[in-house]
Parts: sequence; structure tokens; C-alpha cells
Amino acid sequence: MIKTYVNKIGNVFGYACINTELSSLPKKDRILTNRSMIRKTFDEKGIKYASELALNNCIDLVKIIEWNEKNGIKFYRLSSEIFPWASEYAFEDLPDFEKINIQLQKAGSLAKEYGQRLSFHPGPYNKLSSPSDNIVKNTIKDLENHGKIFDLMNLDNSNYYKINIHVGAAYDDKNVALYTFNKNFEKLSDSVKSRLTVENDDKDGLYSAAELYEGVYKNIGIPIVFDYHHHSLCNRGMPEEEALKMSLSTWGKIKPVTHYSESRCLEYKDKSKPQAHSDYVLNKIENYGESFDCMIEAKMKEAALIKYFNLNEV
Repeated sequence: MIKTYVNKIGNVFGYACINTELSSLPKKDRILTNRSMIRKTFDEKGIKYASELALNNCIDLVKIIEWNEKNGIKFYRLSSEIFPWASEYAFEDLPDFEKINIQLQKAGSLAKEYGQRLSFHPGPYNKLSSPSDNIVKNTIKDLENHGKIFDLMNLDNSNYYKINIHVGAAYDDKNVALYTFNKNFEKLSDSVKSRLTVENDDKDGLYSAAELYEGVYKNIGIPIVFDYHHHSLCNRGMPEEEALKMSLSTWGKIKPVTHYSESRCLEYKDKSKPQAHSDYVLNKIENYGESFDCMIEAKMKEAALIKYFNLNEV
């Protein structure tokens, strides 16, 4: 029987994007989903090369989902680099789109068959709170591309398959920034709206879980992904248990998601920034008796997940 990384109260543990074992294989055998290129290369080789890379990324996504199943891992975050320079073209214009679509459908079908939860976490340049029309336009395009990938995988329009972002920035006025975020949320398609979640920040000048609850959830109803590490750096005095349970309450009937990592400077006793993520998880994750899916964001990816679970949850 395959061991699964689920504890006694139903917390499912996952990892993000890169599988360290598969990406460390000899180059010809390497399995990864973030093949990309610099701008100069894209300008020279265009969408034909982007299409080749995207196809290989999608083929390897299927392999990673199969590896996760063989190794008992039921929660996985997809790389946002599956389609290199995705903002520069429509997916359907890629020469290999039909083959890509087949692979994405296969990946989605396998994930559902295996009972694996998949998610996205688009990059920090996504800022629905920005006063810049151009930044908002680019953000919407990027988020729509993420929604499109899940649509091509035939995954439900639900926060179960979340697309998680941060508010973005405060722009010297948090109330205005939150208002702008909520207003621009309404410009998204149902494909994105139905999957979007928002995460608390790791800097004191940004947004705590409580501020997201009051400023986002109460206005547009999207769930809060509680990040333990970020809460330790930006909490407005709210205890961890209270902030966690408040965030979990925003998910309705969908099983909530949390993120967990620790400060690298504490792991190595060095001068790393407190926000930098640790390689492994050193402490037991306190669930306060609550059931949720936990994305471990330690740098050693699935190796950190496996080591943590074997030491703490068995």
C-alpha cells in the first residue's frame, strides 16, 4: 500500500512546482515544467520555440502527476511557467496547441482520477490593486491565462483548484488599494473569479490575514489562504490560532488551503532576510485541530515535505 501524506485529522500536505528528484536527473531524462527562455531568445525564435517548450512542459506535467501518485502525494502546485512568455500570444496560436491540449486534458483527467488537488500561485507582478491601468491589464491577462490552463484541463470552476495571489501593494493608502483590488476583481472572467484566493503578506506595511478578511473577503467573498510564515512577520497582534481559524472560515464548503514555511535565517542562523524560505521544515505545523490542505513552501520541495511528514506526522 502506498503511503499518502495525509495526517490523522485529514491535513493533506503538498509541494510547489519543482520536483527536486525529477529535475536533478541527467539532462536528457530531466522532468520539469518550467522550461522558458530570455526575452532575446523569444524575440529570435518566436512562438514556434515557445510552443515546443510548452509542449514539453505539459508532457512532463503528466509525468509529475503520475510520480506524485506513485509516491502518495495528493496536493501539488503547478508552475506558472508552463507557457513561456504566455502574455505574448494566444495559446490557440501555438503550432503545437492540439498536442498541448491533449496533454493538459490527460493531466487534468489523471488528477481527478487520482484525487489530486492542483493549484496555481501566479507571481508578485500580479497587482489588481495597482492604480496603473497597464499593470492591471497585464495582471488580468496573466490571471486569465492561468484560468485557461485549468479550463483546458477540464478542472472545476472552484476554489478547490485555486489561483492564489496577493493584493499586491499598499500604494500609500491601503483602503484605496483594497477598493481598487475589489473593483478590478469584477473585471475577471468567471473562470478566474471562481478560483481566485488571496494570501496574507510577509511585510508589516502590507496586509495581515485580518486586513484581508475585513477588506477583501467581506466585500467580494474570495477565500483567504493563511500563510503561517507571513503571519509571523505581519499579524497586527492577532494570535496565530485566531488568524488561522478566521482564514479557514472564509472557504465555505471547499476544503481550505494554508501555506507553511519557516525563515531561512532561523534554519541556518545566518543573515538571510526573515522573509526568505527555509530549505526544510524544522518545527511541527500546528493545526489547532482544524482540517485543511497544507502547501509546504520550503525550498527542498517534495524532499522537505517527505522529511517533515516522516518526522512529525507519523
